[in-house]
Amino acid sequence: MLKITRRSTLILSFVVLLVAMPAAHGAECLRVDFADSVRADGADLVLNGLGIRKATILAIKVYVAGLYLPQRSPDPGQILGSSQPWQLTLRFLRDVGASDIREAFDEGFRNALADKGAALRPQIDALKTQIMDIKKGQYITLANDPAKGVTVDVNGTAASPIAGADFATALLSIWLGPEPPNADLKTGLLGGRCE
Repeated sequence: MLKITRRSTLILSFVVLLVAMPAAHGAECLRVDFADSVRADGADLVLNGLGIRKATILAIKVYVAGLYLPQRSPDPGQILGSSQPWQLTLRFLRDVGASDIREAFDEGFRNALADKGAALRPQIDALKTQIMDIKKGQYITLANDPAKGVTVDVNGTAASPIAGADFATALLSIWLGPEPPNADLKTGLLGGRCE
């Protein structure tokens, strides 16, 4: 016969409590999960929002992006105007060649900087050399540490940070500036709906 002790009752109660607790889950968009928070270069960052990058007139879904900041903000001017750590993760929904990604970065910098991009050309070129072909399910993470610069992580492979506060701001302006790749992407990253 099974003897139920006070200790076994407490253990059983604890197990039931653990099972009943909701799982620590972040946010999801198009069945792509993002954590509620990350630790990047010693900084604790929270998920600000998720957005979908759509390409061409057919609105082909290319990746889901997640923006992490020290504290949530819906204000792109405040985010771009402060020297703070941030992380932007692009989780790809399809295969994309390195040349297409590099071309998208060039277009994004042209839109963000207009004719002021010449001064940042060395940093832009350094970023582009780190880009490789991406397969569905893979990622690119761009993480800014104001003291060191922007680290580019492509599926767990990262090179030395690319220095320069102006470069970090210009890079994030691709998504949060006046001419993002698509308006829904910017809205989502600023805490709106991911659609």
